[in-house]
Amino acid sequence: MLAAEIELTLAVGRRSHRKPVSLDARIGRGGLDRALCRVVDLSLHGARLQIYSALKRGTTMWLTLPVIGPRAATIIWSDDFLAGCQFDEPLDDESFETLLDLDETLRCDW
Repeated sequence: MLAAEIELTLAVGRRSHRKPVSLDARIGRGGLDRALCRVVDLSLHGARLQIYSALKRGTTMWLTLPVIGPRAATIIWSDDFLAGCQFDEPLDDESFETLLDLDETLRCDW
């Protein structure tokens, strides 16, 4: 029963499932990269970012993802070192899978 309740909560609260990742990216405005960030989870519709400078809720910015390139996104929430953004256009399945394949947490150097 508990698993069904959790699954229902996920389905109601989000449009797509999030996957934990660790990807270096850049954020900027006007098409210019201005600051480094790290994508710490990702879905087709948005991302959670580890940030190093303040981002204001409601700001539209460019998130430059590895291989995929710049994506327009809006900051939905932000605190000291984390922010959530929603992509203006969702990622397609192929781009999403490409980013998951680049995830640094899945690499094993031993």
